Amino acid sequence: MLKRLSNARILMYSHDTFGLGHLRRCRTIAHSLVEDYRGVQVLIISGATIAGAFDYRARVDFVKIPSVIKLHNGEYTSMDRHIDLHETLKMRQSIIRHTAESFEPDMFIIDKEPLGLRGEVEDTLVYLKTKGSRLVLGLRDVMDAPHLLEAEWKRNDVLTKIAKLYDDVWIYGPPDFYDPLTGIDVPQALRDKMQFVGFLQRNALGGTRSEHAPHEDYLLVTTGGGGDGADLVRDVIAAYQADPTLDHHALVVLGPYMPVEMRQKFMEAGANHPKLKIIEFDNRMEDLISGAKAVVAMGGYNTYCEILSFDKPALIVPRTEPRQEQLIRATRASELGLVSMVSADDSSNALAFAQAIKDVLKRDPPSISAPGMHLEGLPTISRLVAESLVRNDGDHLSLVQG
Repeated sequence: MLKRLSNARILMYSHDTFGLGHLRRCRTIAHSLVEDYRGVQVLIISGATIAGAFDYRARVDFVKIPSVIKLHNGEYTSMDRHIDLHETLKMRQSIIRHTAESFEPDMFIIDKEPLGLRGEVEDTLVYLKTKGSRLVLGLRDVMDAPHLLEAEWKRNDVLTKIAKLYDDVWIYGPPDFYDPLTGIDVPQALRDKMQFVGFLQRNALGGTRSEHAPHEDYLLVTTGGGGDGADLVRDVIAAYQADPTLDHHALVVLGPYMPVEMRQKFMEAGANHPKLKIIEFDNRMEDLISGAKAVVAMGGYNTYCEILSFDKPALIVPRTEPRQEQLIRATRASELGLVSMVSADDSSNALAFAQAIKDVLKRDPPSISAPGMHLEGLPTISRLVAESLVRNDGDHLSLVQG
């Protein structure tokens, strides 16, 4: 039975400078909340250039802030090269603050960046704290190598500010998988606020079939946003060209952030191979993964949740720059028997990579190779949201049967 949170407003922040992971995670949580509670409204602040390319459920909407792009060296630049980065950040900060003032959220959920990009959310967090909004930081299961994360956060005294500003810190994974703050000297005040909610389960959208889904049994190759996925696609194509016994149909999704010249090159290569179908983007990745025989991916958080949700054998080729997040996650998942993993160096050996792809097509799904991984993140978050908001004294916040 649906429950009702009367007139509850939830604001979410997704900085989105590289890839689609943050927006897709926020959108998944938002959709789950409006499905569970009829009175909830969710507004997502996003810097993703293609935020409007996705469908949003009723009572979920987004506010687009000017896009900032992270370069491969870790530096940032404005999406519009004619606007200075400093000016872009000032605009983003102003829009975020104005949105919070107008929307008057009962809860503000920040994805991954505790103070926002270059601290752009800190002012809004301080303001909303004075208004009694519940402030929540959501961290993915793996952030980065401990020494890199600690150095990054020490520069702005982030750990102290998290402990001071936030009411809750949600970890989007189970405690027996990985602690994103492992190896860091974390204040006890912060540790006391941390809750491991579990991985965020995904569901196929259903209804009409994606126009890109092959009619044959297929292997899905995905690079996420695609900004750093060219090496993986190049190596998959090379494996198919080098080994004629690798004859399973493959659907390769390049990602919307892959550079145009690379996309064109790969599309041409795919057109010349009978077993390869290469597309740029599909906003229904859940459906494509659900229909696949197996998955080859770089192993970002959302792809990993989808692999587990749809119980697909997977071969992970993690990137190692500018963050080691994917490598840490893939190493841990491989240790647990959830996925197979090869390094980027190994994938560049075409014949060896072709064999690894053939092997994953025969691999048991995660439910058999490593049963018991937790996917209760969404219902746990729904429960925590209800408990937090009902705990408030506001007259408009009440949990009643609908």
